[in-house]
Amino acid sequence: METKKNTFQDYLIILWIATRLGFTSFGGPIAHLGYFHEEYVRRKKWLDEKAYADLVALCQFLPGPASSQVGMGVGIIRGGVIGGILAFIGFTLPSVVVLIVFALALQQFSFYDASFIHGLKIVAVAVVAHAIIGMGAKLAPDLPRKAIALLAVVVMLVWQTTLTQVAIILVAALIGIFLFQKQEKKETINLHLTLSKKTAIISFSLFFLLLIILPFANQMSDWQWLAMFDSFYRSGALVFGGGHVVLPLLEQEFVPTGWISEQEFLAGYGAAQAVPGPLFTFAAYLGTVIAGVPGGLLATFAIFLPAFLLIVGTLPFWNLLRQTPSIRGALISVNAAVVGLLIAAFYQPIWTSTIIETKDFILAAILFSLLAFWKLPSWVIVIIGLIGGILLPYLPF
Repeated sequence: METKKNTFQDYLIILWIATRLGFTSFGGPIAHLGYFHEEYVRRKKWLDEKAYADLVALCQFLPGPASSQVGMGVGIIRGGVIGGILAFIGFTLPSVVVLIVFALALQQFSFYDASFIHGLKIVAVAVVAHAIIGMGAKLAPDLPRKAIALLAVVVMLVWQTTLTQVAIILVAALIGIFLFQKQEKKETINLHLTLSKKTAIISFSLFFLLLIILPFANQMSDWQWLAMFDSFYRSGALVFGGGHVVLPLLEQEFVPTGWISEQEFLAGYGAAQAVPGPLFTFAAYLGTVIAGVPGGLLATFAIFLPAFLLIVGTLPFWNLLRQTPSIRGALISVNAAVVGLLIAAFYQPIWTSTIIETKDFILAAILFSLLAFWKLPSWVIVIIGLIGGILLPYLPF
Protein backbone atom coordinates (compact mmCIF):
# COMPACT_ATOMS: atom_id res chain seq x y z
CA MET A 1 0.00 0.00 0.00
CA GLU A 2 1.55 3.27 -1.17
CA THR A 3 1.88 6.11 1.31
CA LYS A 4 3.50 8.73 -0.99
CA LYS A 5 1.93 12.15 -1.32
CA ASN A 6 -0.78 12.17 -3.96
CA THR A 7 -0.34 14.24 -7.10
CA PHE A 8 -2.96 15.94 -9.26
CA GLN A 9 -2.65 13.05 -11.71
CA ASP A 10 -3.38 10.56 -8.93
CA TYR A 11 -6.59 12.40 -8.10
CA LEU A 12 -7.60 12.49 -11.77
CA ILE A 13 -7.14 8.72 -11.99
CA ILE A 14 -9.35 8.20 -8.91
CA LEU A 15 -12.05 10.42 -10.44
CA TRP A 16 -11.82 8.81 -13.88
CA ILE A 17 -12.10 5.23 -12.65
CA ALA A 18 -14.98 6.06 -10.30
CA THR A 19 -16.82 7.88 -13.11
CA ARG A 20 -16.38 4.92 -15.44
CA LEU A 21 -17.83 2.67 -12.75
CA GLY A 22 -20.67 5.14 -12.27
CA PHE A 23 -21.64 4.78 -15.94
CA THR A 24 -21.43 0.98 -16.02
CA SER A 25 -22.38 -0.34 -12.55
CA PHE A 26 -25.89 -1.68 -13.08
CA GLY A 27 -27.56 -4.24 -10.84
CA GLY A 28 -27.69 -2.83 -7.31
CA PRO A 29 -25.33 -2.87 -4.30
CA ILE A 30 -24.17 -6.49 -4.55
CA ALA A 31 -23.30 -6.04 -8.22
CA HIS A 32 -21.53 -2.76 -7.39
CA LEU A 33 -19.27 -4.58 -4.92
CA GLY A 34 -18.40 -7.04 -7.66
CA TYR A 35 -17.49 -4.25 -10.06
CA PHE A 36 -15.37 -2.57 -7.37
CA HIS A 37 -13.56 -5.82 -6.62
CA GLU A 38 -12.76 -6.39 -10.28
CA GLU A 39 -11.49 -2.84 -10.79
CA TYR A 40 -9.80 -1.90 -7.51
CA VAL A 41 -8.50 -5.28 -6.36
CA ARG A 42 -7.83 -7.33 -9.49
CA ARG A 43 -6.96 -4.70 -12.08
CA LYS A 44 -5.53 -1.73 -10.21
CA LYS A 45 -4.41 -3.65 -7.09
CA TRP A 46 -5.10 -0.62 -4.90
CA LEU A 47 -6.24 -3.02 -2.15
CA ASP A 48 -5.53 -6.69 -1.49
CA GLU A 49 -8.30 -9.25 -1.00
CA LYS A 50 -8.20 -9.01 2.81
CA ALA A 51 -8.29 -5.21 2.91
CA TYR A 52 -11.21 -5.11 0.49
CA ALA A 53 -13.17 -7.68 2.52
CA ASP A 54 -12.49 -5.65 5.67
CA LEU A 55 -13.71 -2.46 4.00
CA VAL A 56 -16.91 -4.16 2.81
CA ALA A 57 -17.50 -5.46 6.36
CA LEU A 58 -17.12 -1.94 7.76
CA CYS A 59 -19.60 -0.46 5.29
CA GLN A 60 -22.15 -3.20 6.05
CA PHE A 61 -21.76 -2.23 9.71
CA LEU A 62 -22.53 1.46 9.16
CA PRO A 63 -25.84 3.10 8.25
CA GLY A 64 -25.98 4.43 4.72
CA PRO A 65 -25.53 3.10 1.16
CA ALA A 66 -22.99 0.31 1.62
CA SER A 67 -21.69 0.15 -1.96
CA SER A 68 -21.25 3.93 -2.15
CA GLN A 69 -19.38 3.87 1.16
CA VAL A 70 -17.07 1.15 -0.15
CA GLY A 71 -16.30 3.38 -3.14
CA MET A 72 -15.67 6.34 -0.84
CA GLY A 73 -13.49 4.14 1.38
CA VAL A 74 -11.35 3.02 -1.56
CA GLY A 75 -10.91 6.67 -2.54
CA ILE A 76 -9.94 7.59 1.04
CA ILE A 77 -7.45 4.73 1.32
CA ARG A 78 -5.94 5.69 -2.04
CA GLY A 79 -6.06 9.49 -1.82
CA GLY A 80 -7.19 10.65 1.61
CA VAL A 81 -10.32 12.74 2.13
CA ILE A 82 -9.96 14.38 -1.29
CA GLY A 83 -9.71 10.96 -2.89
CA GLY A 84 -12.90 9.91 -1.10
CA ILE A 85 -14.75 13.00 -2.36
CA LEU A 86 -13.62 12.39 -5.93
CA ALA A 87 -14.57 8.71 -5.77
CA PHE A 88 -18.03 9.72 -4.54
CA ILE A 89 -18.51 12.34 -7.27
CA GLY A 90 -17.43 10.00 -10.04
CA PHE A 91 -19.58 7.05 -8.97
CA THR A 92 -22.68 9.15 -8.23
CA LEU A 93 -22.76 11.84 -10.92
CA PRO A 94 -23.97 9.78 -13.93
CA SER A 95 -27.16 8.55 -12.24
CA VAL A 96 -27.75 11.97 -10.64
CA VAL A 97 -27.71 13.66 -14.05
CA VAL A 98 -30.06 11.07 -15.60
CA LEU A 99 -32.58 11.28 -12.74
CA ILE A 100 -32.56 15.09 -12.72
CA VAL A 101 -33.27 15.08 -16.47
CA PHE A 102 -36.04 12.52 -15.95
CA ALA A 103 -37.65 14.68 -13.25
CA LEU A 104 -37.51 17.77 -15.48
CA ALA A 105 -39.04 15.85 -18.40
CA LEU A 106 -41.78 14.47 -16.18
CA GLN A 107 -42.71 17.96 -15.01
CA GLN A 108 -42.42 19.55 -18.46
CA PHE A 109 -44.63 17.08 -20.29
CA SER A 110 -46.86 16.03 -17.34
CA PHE A 111 -47.07 12.36 -18.29
CA TYR A 112 -47.64 11.11 -14.73
CA ASP A 113 -50.74 9.26 -15.89
CA ALA A 114 -49.00 7.58 -18.83
CA SER A 115 -49.23 3.81 -18.87
CA PHE A 116 -45.45 3.38 -18.93
CA ILE A 117 -45.25 5.26 -15.61
CA HIS A 118 -47.59 2.65 -14.16
CA GLY A 119 -45.18 0.05 -15.53
CA LEU A 120 -42.34 1.72 -13.61
CA LYS A 121 -44.40 1.54 -10.42
CA ILE A 122 -44.93 -2.20 -10.97
CA VAL A 123 -41.15 -2.56 -11.45
CA ALA A 124 -40.79 -1.04 -7.97
CA VAL A 125 -43.12 -3.73 -6.58
CA ALA A 126 -41.00 -6.52 -8.06
CA VAL A 127 -37.64 -5.02 -7.06
CA VAL A 128 -38.61 -4.28 -3.45
CA ALA A 129 -40.22 -7.73 -3.04
CA HIS A 130 -36.96 -9.30 -4.23
CA ALA A 131 -34.94 -7.12 -1.84
CA ILE A 132 -37.16 -8.09 1.09
CA ILE A 133 -36.73 -11.82 0.49
CA GLY A 134 -32.95 -11.53 0.17
CA MET A 135 -32.52 -9.27 3.17
CA GLY A 136 -34.94 -11.30 5.29
CA ALA A 137 -33.00 -14.51 4.73
CA LYS A 138 -29.73 -12.80 5.64
CA LEU A 139 -30.73 -10.38 8.40
CA ALA A 140 -33.59 -12.21 10.14
CA PRO A 141 -32.64 -15.91 9.94
CA ASP A 142 -33.82 -17.02 13.41
CA LEU A 143 -37.01 -16.66 15.47
CA PRO A 144 -35.88 -13.76 17.72
CA ARG A 145 -34.91 -11.65 14.73
CA LYS A 146 -38.05 -12.63 12.82
CA ALA A 147 -40.05 -11.46 15.87
CA ILE A 148 -38.21 -8.12 15.84
CA ALA A 149 -38.95 -7.71 12.13
CA LEU A 150 -42.64 -8.55 12.65
CA LEU A 151 -42.91 -6.08 15.52
CA ALA A 152 -41.37 -3.38 13.32
CA VAL A 153 -43.93 -4.10 10.57
CA VAL A 154 -46.89 -3.82 12.96
CA VAL A 155 -45.68 -0.65 14.69
CA MET A 156 -44.74 1.05 11.42
CA LEU A 157 -48.10 0.35 9.77
CA VAL A 158 -50.08 1.49 12.82
CA TRP A 159 -48.06 4.69 13.44
CA GLN A 160 -46.66 5.87 10.09
CA THR A 161 -44.41 8.75 11.10
CA THR A 162 -40.71 9.57 10.86
CA LEU A 163 -40.44 9.51 14.65
CA THR A 164 -41.83 5.97 14.62
CA GLN A 165 -39.02 4.85 12.33
CA VAL A 166 -36.39 6.41 14.57
CA ALA A 167 -38.02 4.87 17.65
CA ILE A 168 -38.08 1.41 16.04
CA ILE A 169 -34.36 1.61 15.26
CA LEU A 170 -33.48 2.81 18.76
CA VAL A 171 -35.62 0.18 20.52
CA ALA A 172 -34.20 -2.53 18.27
CA ALA A 173 -30.67 -1.42 19.16
CA LEU A 174 -31.47 -1.64 22.89
CA ILE A 175 -32.98 -5.11 22.44
CA GLY A 176 -29.90 -6.22 20.53
CA ILE A 177 -27.54 -5.07 23.28
CA PHE A 178 -29.19 -7.54 25.66
CA LEU A 179 -30.08 -10.38 23.26
CA PHE A 180 -27.18 -10.67 20.84
CA GLN A 181 -24.01 -9.72 22.73
CA LYS A 182 -22.76 -13.30 22.72
CA GLN A 183 -22.50 -13.53 18.93
CA GLU A 184 -19.15 -14.79 17.69
CA LYS A 185 -16.41 -12.16 17.62
CA LYS A 186 -14.97 -11.10 14.30
CA GLU A 187 -11.28 -11.43 13.61
CA THR A 188 -9.01 -8.41 13.98
CA ILE A 189 -8.43 -6.46 10.79
CA ASN A 190 -5.74 -4.06 9.64
CA LEU A 191 -6.77 -1.51 7.02
CA HIS A 192 -3.80 0.62 5.94
CA LEU A 193 -4.70 4.29 6.31
CA THR A 194 -3.09 7.72 6.25
CA LEU A 195 -6.30 9.22 7.67
CA SER A 196 -5.63 10.73 11.11
CA LYS A 197 -7.73 9.95 14.17
CA LYS A 198 -8.16 13.70 14.71
CA THR A 199 -9.84 14.02 11.30
CA ALA A 200 -11.95 10.96 12.09
CA ILE A 201 -13.15 12.40 15.41
CA ILE A 202 -14.06 15.73 13.78
CA SER A 203 -16.01 13.93 11.06
CA PHE A 204 -17.81 11.63 13.50
CA SER A 205 -18.70 14.58 15.76
CA LEU A 206 -20.04 16.56 12.80
CA PHE A 207 -22.27 13.62 11.83
CA PHE A 208 -24.01 13.61 15.22
CA LEU A 209 -24.01 17.39 15.55
CA LEU A 210 -25.92 17.81 12.28
CA LEU A 211 -28.28 14.95 13.17
CA ILE A 212 -29.22 16.70 16.42
CA ILE A 213 -29.14 20.37 15.41
CA LEU A 214 -30.84 20.28 11.99
CA PRO A 215 -34.32 19.19 13.22
CA PHE A 216 -34.33 21.94 15.87
CA ALA A 217 -33.11 24.56 13.39
CA ASN A 218 -35.79 23.44 10.94
CA GLN A 219 -38.51 23.84 13.60
CA MET A 220 -37.44 27.44 14.23
CA SER A 221 -37.25 28.41 10.57
CA ASP A 222 -39.59 28.50 7.55
CA TRP A 223 -36.71 28.23 5.08
CA GLN A 224 -37.56 25.51 2.55
CA TRP A 225 -33.94 24.73 1.73
CA LEU A 226 -33.14 24.05 5.38
CA ALA A 227 -36.19 21.80 5.67
CA MET A 228 -35.08 19.86 2.58
CA PHE A 229 -31.52 19.51 3.84
CA ASP A 230 -32.77 18.28 7.23
CA SER A 231 -35.13 15.69 5.70
CA PHE A 232 -32.60 14.27 3.25
CA TYR A 233 -29.78 14.29 5.82
CA ARG A 234 -31.84 12.39 8.41
CA SER A 235 -32.98 9.91 5.78
CA GLY A 236 -29.37 9.21 4.79
CA ALA A 237 -28.26 8.98 8.42
CA LEU A 238 -30.90 6.49 9.58
CA VAL A 239 -30.72 3.90 6.79
CA PHE A 240 -29.49 0.47 7.87
CA GLY A 241 -29.45 -2.35 5.37
CA GLY A 242 -28.96 -0.77 1.95
CA GLY A 243 -30.49 1.65 -0.51
CA HIS A 244 -33.98 0.16 -0.65
CA VAL A 245 -34.52 0.95 3.02
CA VAL A 246 -34.32 4.69 2.30
CA LEU A 247 -37.71 4.37 0.58
CA PRO A 248 -39.92 4.45 3.71
CA LEU A 249 -37.90 7.27 5.23
CA LEU A 250 -38.16 9.45 2.13
CA GLU A 251 -41.81 8.56 1.57
CA GLN A 252 -42.72 9.63 5.10
CA GLU A 253 -40.71 12.83 4.79
CA PHE A 254 -42.15 14.11 1.52
CA VAL A 255 -45.47 12.47 0.55
CA PRO A 256 -47.63 13.16 3.66
CA THR A 257 -46.28 16.72 3.85
CA GLY A 258 -47.42 17.41 0.27
CA TRP A 259 -43.97 18.19 -1.11
CA ILE A 260 -44.41 15.44 -3.71
CA SER A 261 -47.35 13.26 -4.71
CA GLU A 262 -47.37 9.52 -4.21
CA GLN A 263 -47.59 9.08 -7.97
CA GLU A 264 -44.53 11.27 -8.55
CA PHE A 265 -42.67 9.42 -5.79
CA LEU A 266 -43.26 5.94 -7.18
CA ALA A 267 -42.61 6.96 -10.79
CA GLY A 268 -39.19 8.25 -9.79
CA TYR A 269 -38.45 5.18 -7.70
CA GLY A 270 -39.18 2.96 -10.67
CA ALA A 271 -36.94 5.08 -12.90
CA ALA A 272 -34.13 4.87 -10.33
CA GLN A 273 -34.00 1.11 -10.95
CA ALA A 274 -33.01 1.73 -14.57
CA VAL A 275 -29.88 3.79 -13.97
CA PRO A 276 -26.41 2.62 -12.93
CA GLY A 277 -24.86 3.65 -9.65
CA PRO A 278 -26.36 3.93 -6.15
CA LEU A 279 -30.11 3.90 -5.47
CA PHE A 280 -29.61 6.84 -3.09
CA THR A 281 -29.46 9.08 -6.18
CA PHE A 282 -33.25 8.76 -6.12
CA ALA A 283 -32.88 11.83 -3.90
CA ALA A 284 -31.72 13.82 -6.94
CA TYR A 285 -35.06 13.10 -8.62
CA LEU A 286 -37.07 14.05 -5.52
CA GLY A 287 -35.13 17.27 -4.97
CA THR A 288 -35.60 18.29 -8.61
CA VAL A 289 -39.36 17.69 -8.48
CA ILE A 290 -39.55 19.81 -5.31
CA ALA A 291 -37.18 22.67 -6.16
CA GLY A 292 -35.66 22.26 -9.62
CA VAL A 293 -32.04 21.42 -10.43
CA PRO A 294 -30.62 23.24 -7.36
CA GLY A 295 -32.96 21.16 -5.22
CA GLY A 296 -31.74 17.97 -6.89
CA LEU A 297 -28.11 18.84 -6.20
CA LEU A 298 -28.85 19.84 -2.58
CA ALA A 299 -30.80 16.62 -1.98
CA THR A 300 -27.95 14.51 -3.36
CA PHE A 301 -25.36 16.25 -1.20
CA ALA A 302 -27.54 16.03 1.93
CA ILE A 303 -28.46 12.35 1.63
CA PHE A 304 -24.88 11.21 0.97
CA LEU A 305 -23.20 13.49 3.52
CA PRO A 306 -23.91 11.21 6.53
CA ALA A 307 -22.39 8.23 4.71
CA PHE A 308 -19.22 10.20 3.95
CA LEU A 309 -18.89 11.57 7.49
CA LEU A 310 -19.35 8.08 8.95
CA ILE A 311 -16.82 6.35 6.70
CA VAL A 312 -14.22 9.05 7.45
CA GLY A 313 -15.10 8.97 11.15
CA THR A 314 -14.98 5.22 11.68
CA LEU A 315 -12.19 3.89 9.42
CA PRO A 316 -9.40 4.48 11.99
CA PHE A 317 -11.54 3.02 14.83
CA TRP A 318 -13.16 0.12 12.97
CA ASN A 319 -11.25 -2.57 14.81
CA LEU A 320 -12.35 -1.31 18.23
CA LEU A 321 -15.99 -0.91 17.17
CA ARG A 322 -16.15 -4.36 15.62
CA GLN A 323 -14.85 -6.03 18.76
CA THR A 324 -17.35 -4.32 21.10
CA PRO A 325 -20.09 -6.86 22.01
CA SER A 326 -22.82 -4.28 22.66
CA ILE A 327 -22.29 -2.61 19.28
CA ARG A 328 -22.30 -5.96 17.46
CA GLY A 329 -25.50 -6.95 19.24
CA ALA A 330 -27.23 -3.64 18.53
CA LEU A 331 -26.37 -3.88 14.83
CA ILE A 332 -27.73 -7.43 14.55
CA SER A 333 -31.08 -6.35 16.02
CA VAL A 334 -31.29 -3.13 14.01
CA ASN A 335 -30.75 -5.04 10.78
CA ALA A 336 -33.69 -7.30 11.66
CA ALA A 337 -35.88 -4.25 12.34
CA VAL A 338 -34.86 -2.84 8.97
CA VAL A 339 -36.42 -5.88 7.29
CA GLY A 340 -39.69 -4.99 9.02
CA LEU A 341 -39.48 -1.35 7.91
CA LEU A 342 -38.95 -2.48 4.33
CA ILE A 343 -41.96 -4.82 4.49
CA ALA A 344 -44.11 -1.97 5.82
CA ALA A 345 -42.96 0.29 2.98
CA PHE A 346 -43.64 -2.49 0.49
CA TYR A 347 -47.27 -2.66 1.61
CA GLN A 348 -47.80 1.08 2.01
CA PRO A 349 -47.36 2.91 -0.35
CA ILE A 350 -45.91 0.60 -3.00
CA TRP A 351 -48.42 -2.28 -3.08
CA THR A 352 -51.60 -0.42 -2.13
CA SER A 353 -51.15 2.29 -4.77
CA THR A 354 -49.85 0.07 -7.58
CA ILE A 355 -51.48 -3.38 -7.58
CA ILE A 356 -55.06 -2.37 -8.34
CA GLU A 357 -56.19 -4.97 -10.87
CA THR A 358 -55.43 -8.64 -11.59
CA LYS A 359 -53.29 -7.73 -14.60
CA ASP A 360 -51.12 -5.50 -12.37
CA PHE A 361 -50.40 -8.47 -10.14
CA ILE A 362 -49.66 -10.70 -13.16
CA LEU A 363 -47.09 -8.24 -14.54
CA ALA A 364 -45.54 -7.83 -11.07
CA ALA A 365 -45.29 -11.64 -10.70
CA ILE A 366 -43.62 -11.94 -14.13
CA LEU A 367 -41.10 -9.20 -13.35
CA PHE A 368 -40.34 -10.68 -9.93
CA SER A 369 -39.77 -14.14 -11.44
CA LEU A 370 -37.46 -12.76 -14.14
CA LEU A 371 -35.47 -10.93 -11.47
CA ALA A 372 -35.39 -13.61 -8.76
CA PHE A 373 -35.32 -16.88 -10.73
CA TRP A 374 -34.00 -16.02 -14.19
CA LYS A 375 -31.53 -13.53 -12.66
CA LEU A 376 -32.05 -10.86 -15.31
CA PRO A 377 -30.36 -7.52 -14.52
CA SER A 378 -32.43 -4.65 -13.14
CA TRP A 379 -32.21 -2.53 -16.28
CA VAL A 380 -33.74 -5.35 -18.34
CA ILE A 381 -36.56 -5.65 -15.79
CA VAL A 382 -37.19 -1.90 -16.15
CA ILE A 383 -37.45 -2.15 -19.94
CA ILE A 384 -39.84 -5.11 -19.72
CA GLY A 385 -41.86 -3.24 -17.08
CA LEU A 386 -42.12 -0.16 -19.31
CA ILE A 387 -43.35 -2.25 -22.24
CA GLY A 388 -45.71 -4.19 -19.97
CA GLY A 389 -47.15 -0.97 -18.57
CA ILE A 390 -47.88 0.29 -22.09
CA LEU A 391 -49.62 -2.97 -23.03
CA LEU A 392 -51.67 -3.42 -19.81
CA PRO A 393 -54.61 -1.16 -20.84
CA TYR A 394 -55.14 -3.28 -23.97
CA LEU A 395 -55.41 -6.63 -22.19
CA PRO A 396 -58.96 -8.06 -22.26
CA PHE A 397 -59.17 -8.85 -18.52
